[in-house]
Amino acid sequence: MTSVIETKNLCRFFGNDETRVNALQDVSISIEEGEFTAIIGPSGSGKTTLLHLIGGLDNPDSGIIELSDVNIADMTGTELSDFRRDHIGFIFQSYNLIPVLSAAENIEYIMLLQGVPARTRAEQVREMLHMVGLDDLGDRRPAQLSGGQQQRVAVARAMASKPDIILADEPTANLDSKTGISLLEVMRELNQTKNMTFIFSTHDEKIMDRATRLIHLHDGEIELDERKQA
Repeated sequence: MTSVIETKNLCRFFGNDETRVNALQDVSISIEEGEFTAIIGPSGSGKTTLLHLIGGLDNPDSGIIELSDVNIADMTGTELSDFRRDHIGFIFQSYNLIPVLSAAENIEYIMLLQGVPARTRAEQVREMLHMVGLDDLGDRRPAQLSGGQQQRVAVARAMASKPDIILADEPTANLDSKTGISLLEVMRELNQTKNMTFIFSTHDEKIMDRATRLIHLHDGEIELDERKQA
């Protein structure tokens, strides 16, 4: 299997001296292409910190993060921003859609930044809307969509740039159980049919049940790393 993400001896701390908190300590993991992985653990265990480091939203104090064989731990500024845009898809629990844009325009936005031709963008948007079950809702703005529909737009937006990996931080936290299950089934199908690599940070048992790999964090360290049998 091809490794998409490698972290080596990753460390991140906050504060100084007496107030120092070791959010992550010597975390080394390898995520393979097509995995459906959940990072789990109690609040304060380092789940979101690890996800943010993998996604280049934060920088480690020490260690290496290699995404598709490129070390992003030392990147800053425009270089890192461009790399995130082209290689990483993000799904947040608060959706983070642009309110003045329609669902279709939200999905299209990253491709627009990438300089993708208009015809290709239009085709890709139609495909993404269909894949997440929103064929007829592309013209609606986020305020005109339910929470579950907004999160489906967020999933479609994350996939639109064909990233190497999709990172999802508590994506079902603001959804009712039925809507959350429906969304997870969409992501699991995309994982299985398109071989898309997903990493979740979550407390949600529904995600844990569907994940093929569980990475347990406790006090910033990996307590257990288990792959489920097919």
